[in-house]
Formats: sequence, structure tokens, C-alpha cells
Amino acid sequence: MKRTYQKLSALLLALALCLSLSAPALAAEEIGLKTAAQQAVAGALTYGGASQISWAVWQDGKIIESGSQTAPPSDGQPERTAGGTVYGIGSVSKIYTTVAAMQLAEAGKLDLDKPVTAYLPEFKMADERYKQITVRMLLNHSSGLMGSSMGSGLLFDDPSEAATDQLLERLAVQRLKAGPGAYSVYCNDGFTLAQLVVEAVSGQEFMDYVRANILTPAGLKETYAPGDTFNSRATIYSGTDTTPLPMDCLGVLGTGGLYATAEDLAAFGGALTGGTLLKNSSLDAMAAPEYARGLWPKENAPDALAYGLGWDNVEWFPFHENGIQALVKGGDTQYYHAGLVVLPEHNMAAAVLTSGGVSTYNEMAASQMLIAALAAKGVEVDETPVALPEASPAKMPQELMKNAGYYGSLMQYKVDVSAGGTLTMSYLGMEVPAQTFTYHDDGTFRDETGTACLKFVKESNGETYLYQRAFTVLPGLGGLGTSNYAAVKLPENKISPELQKSWNDFVSGISILPMNERYSSQIYPALTAAAQAESTAAEGVPGYMGSLKIVDETHARYAVQIPGNVGRDGYDLELRRDEKGALWLFQSNGAVYMDEAAVPTLSTGNGNVRCTIQPDGYARWYKVDDNAAGKTMAVQLPENAGFWVYDKDWNVTASSVVGGDESAKLPEGGMVVFAGDPGARFQLSFT
Repeated sequence: MKRTYQKLSALLLALALCLSLSAPALAAEEIGLKTAAQQAVAGALTYGGASQISWAVWQDGKIIESGSQTAPPSDGQPERTAGGTVYGIGSVSKIYTTVAAMQLAEAGKLDLDKPVTAYLPEFKMADERYKQITVRMLLNHSSGLMGSSMGSGLLFDDPSEAATDQLLERLAVQRLKAGPGAYSVYCNDGFTLAQLVVEAVSGQEFMDYVRANILTPAGLKETYAPGDTFNSRATIYSGTDTTPLPMDCLGVLGTGGLYATAEDLAAFGGALTGGTLLKNSSLDAMAAPEYARGLWPKENAPDALAYGLGWDNVEWFPFHENGIQALVKGGDTQYYHAGLVVLPEHNMAAAVLTSGGVSTYNEMAASQMLIAALAAKGVEVDETPVALPEASPAKMPQELMKNAGYYGSLMQYKVDVSAGGTLTMSYLGMEVPAQTFTYHDDGTFRDETGTACLKFVKESNGETYLYQRAFTVLPGLGGLGTSNYAAVKLPENKISPELQKSWNDFVSGISILPMNERYSSQIYPALTAAAQAESTAAEGVPGYMGSLKIVDETHARYAVQIPGNVGRDGYDLELRRDEKGALWLFQSNGAVYMDEAAVPTLSTGNGNVRCTIQPDGYARWYKVDDNAAGKTMAVQLPENAGFWVYDKDWNVTASSVVGGDESAKLPEGGMVVFAGDPGARFQLSFT
């Protein structure tokens, strides 16, 4: 999947990069493909922090450049073991799903503009507008779905597809966050739903269809699902740890679950430059500016996103500025990152895959390789950075002061506008200095370097957006433009002081634990980072909890509508207390959490204890008290089950999933969780 848990907004990232990384890249056409590839690889490794990278360039039916490299060890860290050359490609899998849908459309079995319900009559939602969602809207991210109902979808060494199987049930209780077709905003659920459409229309399992109709015709022999057998998997790591993790498995294949080598992925991109997989009319339809069908900034400036069907960008810099169409798709799982760039008119494609890293840098690295390959053909690509239009400081119209207030997206901001023409942006809940911008005669507010600007835009839907524009150059990787809506103004939500205090106390005083994640879920080791994030008290927007508008004592609703990426992955929230008074959180995307305060202590009994997963399937959490601390717990594991042990700082000290542990010394002040299928019984003994 394209990254779901990014903490910093695109605005903060763009501005930080503009201020700190302004050295020009060496033009690829001057140095040749192999050298350009090495410099691009170095850039992707440096800025992304990847541990391993593979790349390939395809041209006119063959791979003309490829390689693989392991990053040098960080200061004070031992060198990591190099793995194989097969990587998870994350959301680049969405292009395979799109191709499958287009093939079925060519065969007359599917109409992109018919409702999804025509092919999946069992698809229902708690919002009558779902009947208007078409297959096209799934592929161009404009369905209006909340975003990601992917509980138990990110797993370790477990090819379960439960997340796909449960999607319709999870959607059945959800509302839409926007009208179908209103605007395109990144949506994982849309492509899992598209996978189900492909299966329903074709009468085949998704991977059976992909193998027969995409991989075989394109001659792709090293593209896999997590459940396939392959021995050349690139190793993955947690942070700076040098112990490899188990296999990264995504149970949403059509959204982000496929594996491939860089050579296979580049060749797949190459197959989309001609008639191998699709007619030219279908390829052209995929490459059309689908984003323009709905709400989108009117500015003519490069951005990381410009959606087609499946593609993240059909107007990618610097090719678009040189009259060359480049089609781009990135993918990020927790541990793998992928970038695919295709130049249809030149019969070229490049893929860059990393263990660790960032997909955007992989896309930029692939672009540098293609620029060098074009230069070898005598096609020059001008990479001149796109500067802001000329403007001068000016007196600000006083009516702009009414745009001051709180703005929301993945983050929340407080925006102040002075009568003298100064805009000050504060980042709520982050230890980031406020930034100041000055009004100019083109209606923008610009930073002191003149490389980034903001502007208020009142859109056709009545919302006021904070538009941002900037341009960044990274040595070895070229330029990246930012031109999008960073946030939307949040309407005032007047609630009583008592209700506000209740939610403030809830946000600052609770630590929550996942209850319905599969035993192999990648959520469990991520609790370390979550605990660190929760420990920081954050100023919030009055009447809101993050991107959620507070409704009453127990309900909050997702409240932002933003095209692009920062308005993604919403959910409504309900708080409940059980018969024992324990607080539970139920998200509309299906995720269930419980307050850590309700966790019982672990009983060691007379040395032998049983723990059974109840019919609700919820995980069983236990605190390690003084009586249990220091003892060694041996676990007899049932099938389809596992356990995790944490110290007081939420570091994983033992796990049957990532460590293959069958026993664990219980840490003082720690926590233990057992998870598995309903009825799974753990036999525990303590010494």
C-alpha cells in the first residue's frame, strides 16, 4: 500500500526539504545510464534509509540495466546480511488489479461506469450513496469510501487473506466520507473491492487470473503472492536491528500484496507500453487525467500525485514539462518500498525496489535512470527546477483575515493572519517551530526563502482549503514538486466545556491495545512507537479529536474532505464501556481497542495455567506483576495462534511470531498478549 501511517504532512515535508536540500542534481544525460543508476541508487539509499535496493531498466523488450546493492552499515552498527532480489511491491499491485479490470472491460464482461453493485450485489453500506459507486471510481480513488478497512491485513509469515474476505462485512456498517465521484483521494479499500469485482466477473481467484492473463502473457516468471514458494526474498528489518524479520505478508493482494524482482516489475511496466496486455485504447484510458473529474487544485504546477486509472501520477516531473508522458506508481508496506515509472511512447520502464526506504525516492531514482536512457537515444530532458511565479510583497486584502482558524488533514494546524499581511502556521501536537509567510501581490503567502508558498482557496464545495506549492531538488534524484491542498478549514464545533474536558482527558490519559488483530499482525511490534507517540501531550483543535469531530460523550465522526493523499484513511469512532466498566474503542473500519487500564494481571497459578481465546476472537492481554516478573513462561502453542511479550517500555522481548520463541522470561512491569482463532487454547507453565 501507499504509505498509510505517515506522521508528517506533505506540507511539512515539502517545506523542510526546500530549506535544507537545495543543491542541484547532476544532469543524467551527461553521465550515462550506469553512472546515473549508481548515483540515483545512492540518493535513494541516503534519503530513504534503505538497507537494500534493486533496480532495473526495460527498453524495447529487454532489460538494459539492472543491479542490486546493500547499504553500508550505519555508524556503530554491524553490517546487515544481504537478502534476495524479490521484494514486496506494495501498492504497485494496484496496477495489476487495474489491468485485470481493463481486460475484462475489453472482453465486454465489465463496464467501468456501471455501479459496483452490478457485479457485487452483496456489496452494501450504511449510506445509500454507495449505489452510485462505479468501478471507475474504485480505480481512480474517487469512490468516497473512508479508506482502509485492513485490520489483520499486514502480517508476518502468514499468507492469510482474511482482510480481503472480511471487507464487505466491514463496509456494510460504514458511511461514505464524500459523495461518489466528488474528488480523488487515496483509497486502499477501493482496490480490494476492485479485486473482488475481478474475481466475481472472471469466476477465478485473483492470483489465478493474474497468472493466466498478466504474468504468463508478459513472460513474468518472478512475480508472486505471499503464499507462493520463492526463495529469493529480500530481507527486512525493524529499525536499526540487525536480525531479519519474518516474511512481510499483506492479505490484500490486489491492493498491495504482490512480490516481484525489479526486472519483472520493469518488464511488467514495459508490457504497458504496447499491446501485450491491453489495447492501446485501454492503455490511453489508464493514462488519462482522472483526477480532473472531481475537486482538485487549478494550479498548473508539478505535484507527486495526478491520478489516472491505477496510476498515482500521469503528469510526472520532469517528463510532463518536456512533452513526454510518464506514468508512475509507488508502493509502501511497513518494510518494503517500490517505484515504477513507465514511458509509453518511448517503450521504456524502470523499477526501483528497496527494503526500508521511501517509495517517492524510488520513483525519483527510476526517473533518473530513464532520463539517462533517453539521453542515449538523443532525447534530452530538461530538469530545470520549477520556480514560483514572480511576485512582490504587497498590502494584503483585509478580508483574508477571515480565513484564520484551525485547519485539518492528517495533521492539525492553527493558522493566524495578521492585518499586516503575515500568515503564521503552528503545528498542533508537534514539536515543530511555527512558520511565517508574507503576503505577495499574486495572492500567495511566501516563506522568507521565496521557495514555498501558501494560498487560501474557497472551492466549489464551499470548503476553504490551504493550498501549498514548493519544489525540492535532491542530489542524485532530481526534482520533486508539491502543488496540492494541504488542509481544509475546520468549522467551529461548539461543545460544552465538560464534554471538551472529557475528550481531552480521554486523549491524554488512555493507552489502547488492539483486540481483534490476527496473532501474526504487524501491529503488535508497532506498539513501541505508538506508546512513544501517546506519551506526548498534544494541543488539539477545540471540538475535535484529531480529524474527528466530537459529536457527544461517546461518538466522534471523521470531518475532513481533501483530495490527493492527506484526506485519506478516515473512520468514525464510538466509545463503549463493558459490564465491568472497561473502556473500549470501536472504529467504523472494524478495528477494536481496549483501555490498557482494564488489563488483568497474569496468574501463574501453581505453575500451570491455560489461556483460551473466546468466541469473540479478541486477544487476551495480561500485565506482568511482581509475582510473575522474573519467571520463565513456557508456552504450548495451538494452531493458528501466537504470543508476544513486552517490557515496561513496550519493547518486544519474546514472540512466537518474529522470534519463534516457545518460552520467555517475564519482564518486570511488562505485558503479555495471546492471540489466535476462537477456541485456541494456550498451555502455560512457569518456572
